[in-house]
Amino acid sequence: MTAGYLGRLLARLGLRRRPVALRPARTGDAGALAALHAGAFRLGWDGAEFDRLLANRLTRCLVATDGPGGAALGFILLSGVSPETEILSIAVSIARRGEGIARRLLEAAFGTLAAEGFRTVFLEVEAGNMPALRLYARAGFHEIGRRPGYYRGPAGEPVAAIAMRRDIA
Repeated sequence: MTAGYLGRLLARLGLRRRPVALRPARTGDAGALAALHAGAFRLGWDGAEFDRLLANRLTRCLVATDGPGGAALGFILLSGVSPETEILSIAVSIARRGEGIARRLLEAAFGTLAAEGFRTVFLEVEAGNMPALRLYARAGFHEIGRRPGYYRGPAGEPVAAIAMRRDIA
């Protein structure tokens, strides 16, 4: 059963989830972001790494929450100098995947970045990460290159990184 299916089932039963709210990350979010990251990737970043990233003036992070003031459900983390930036990571809680949260985070980030003068967004994604590749393709990213063996798969096998780009202005 997928998270999207579960969400639709709950809605039909009248047990709707609170609407997802978006807000900028705060310094106290590092632990929650690390937990989300660990649930989404084989090698998660710890809270100290998120503290370091959030303290960097070049980093932007948007958090999706379970309603205003609710628990963190997802995030998008970017870093760069205008006119270019890079998506460092995007993650959504396993329980809430399939609801369009990652798409909302991308769209909101693009709006903020465009308003700040950013024109181009880059990212790297593991070649076998089909949900992420579909998300990025739908968001208008296109492949610009590959880095063979950049990642390691579950058994330690080399997996390519796909470099992607999208213009936002």
